[in-house]
Amino acid sequence: MISKTLWIAFTFVSFLSMAQGTKDEQLINELLDNFHQAAAEAKTEVYLSSLTEDAIFLGTDGNERWNKQQFTAYVLPYFNQDKGWLYVVKERNISLLKQNTVAFFDEILENSTYGYCRGSGVLVQTSKGWKISQYSLSVLVPNDVAKKITEQIKNYEQQK
Repeated sequence: MISKTLWIAFTFVSFLSMAQGTKDEQLINELLDNFHQAAAEAKTEVYLSSLTEDAIFLGTDGNERWNKQQFTAYVLPYFNQDKGWLYVVKERNISLLKQNTVAFFDEILENSTYGYCRGSGVLVQTSKGWKISQYSLSVLVPNDVAKKITEQIKNYEQQK
């Protein structure tokens, strides 16, 4: 049987852990919200500083696997013309792991061009706070139309 003192200590540690998780989740939400807002406003410094130096960005096209340097080269021509892109967050889930030093997330986004998308990725706690280590953007395809879409992709690939 657990002693009363041990039970109080366990409850306190559990409370601290939950409170830290809530604080970290809030910080992660702020980072991701600022990331998307910076993209919409073409704010290069805020957008790119949200990523770790060894970050990987996976775009919607199968050829879009960029390290930070490559992703920066992709972003700059748009942002230098004050052209950004707006993804509105509709839903987000965050899972903290490894003593709140690593987190996974997934989010449903809405975009005027691509419709509903999913952003997902990995965040790491750094000396400068939470940073995105990997971000993956995908277009959500309802199962009822997936077969038609995959046929179109196959035809496209054969014509290349």
